[in-house]
Amino acid sequence: MNPSHFFPISRRLVLGGLLAAPLLSFPRAQAAEAKKIAVLFAGSTSDHGFMQAGFQGLKAAAEQAGATFTFKEGVKPEQTLLAEALRELARTGPDLVIAHGGQNNAAAQLVAAEFPQILFAVTQGNVTGANLASYEVLQEESAFLAGALAAWTTKTGVVGHMSGIRVVPGLKGRAAYANGVAYADPKVRLLTNFSGNQDDNALSKKIALAEIDKGADVIFTMLNAGRMGAIEACREKGAKQIGNVGDWVASVPDVFIGSAMADSGLALSNAVTDLAASRFQPGVIKKIGLEQQAAIRLSVADSVASPIRARLAGLAADIVAHKVSVSTVWTGEEFATPA
Repeated sequence: MNPSHFFPISRRLVLGGLLAAPLLSFPRAQAAEAKKIAVLFAGSTSDHGFMQAGFQGLKAAAEQAGATFTFKEGVKPEQTLLAEALRELARTGPDLVIAHGGQNNAAAQLVAAEFPQILFAVTQGNVTGANLASYEVLQEESAFLAGALAAWTTKTGVVGHMSGIRVVPGLKGRAAYANGVAYADPKVRLLTNFSGNQDDNALSKKIALAEIDKGADVIFTMLNAGRMGAIEACREKGAKQIGNVGDWVASVPDVFIGSAMADSGLALSNAVTDLAASRFQPGVIKKIGLEQQAAIRLSVADSVASPIRARLAGLAADIVAHKVSVSTVWTGEEFATPA
C-alpha cells in the first residue's frame, strides 16, 4: 500500500481487496473540508483479531465523519521500524496520525515530538504529549470476566492462557484474567504463556497441546491470526477456549464457551470522530470500559449453565459499580514455550 494516497470513504471498502483500491475524488469543496487520517497497523488488517477490529473501526468512523484515510500495515513491532513507519505517514501531511496498538507507545511519543504541527494518537496506549493522546478500551475488564468463566467451568482445576507479544495491553489482559481466575476460585491452577508471536498457527497449536497435556481444559487465547492453531488443538483434545476481541462464540461455537470482547476499533473510531468534531484533546488518555457494552463485554455460550451466567452478569455489574476492582498487576511462574 502506498501511504501517500488517501482513500475517501464515500464508498465502503471491502476487506481482502484493499491494496488495489482506486483513488476516488471528492468535489473540490468537500475535499477542502475533509480531515486526513493516517493509520499504522503493526500487523495485518485481515488478522481476524485486534488489527482487523481497528481497521473496521477506522472505516466506519471515517465514513461517518466524511474523512479520508491512508494506512500502512504489516510493520514488525520493533521500535525503530514503527517509528520510521510513523514518520512516513506523518510526511504525507495528515491532520491526525493514529498508531493502533500499545506496542507503538515509545515510537509514537518519539515521532509526535518531531512533527509538532500534526496530532497523534495511540490506541490501547498510555502515552501523552503536547500533540499526542491515547485512547484505551479497557480489555482487562472483559479479561477478568473471562478468568471467572474459566474458573467456574473447569473440570480439571487447571486453566490456560496464551498470548504472543509482550506489550502493555497484553500483559494487562493476562494479569486481569489471572486475577479473575483467582477471584472466582483461588484453588484453580493457571498456565500462562507468551510465545513472542501473535500469528504463528503451528506454534500456537504446539503451546495449546502442551497446556492441555498439563491438565488445562479451558484456555484463554489473546492471539491474532495464530488463533486457528489453538482452535485445532482444542478441537482435537476436547478442550474449550475463551477468545478475545471479537465474538468467537458465534463464529466457532463447538470450541468457544466465551469471548472477552474488546472492540479496539472503538478507540480508533473515537479518535477520528473527536478530530472531526474538534474535540480531540492532546495530553489525555481516554478510557472506555464495561459501562459501554458496545466496546467491552463477555460473550457467553448458551451451553454455560444458567447459574454461572447469572454470576458473571452480577460480577460485571459490580465492576461497573466499582465494587470489584480489576487489577492489572500479576506475578507468577510462566508456562515455558515447548521446544
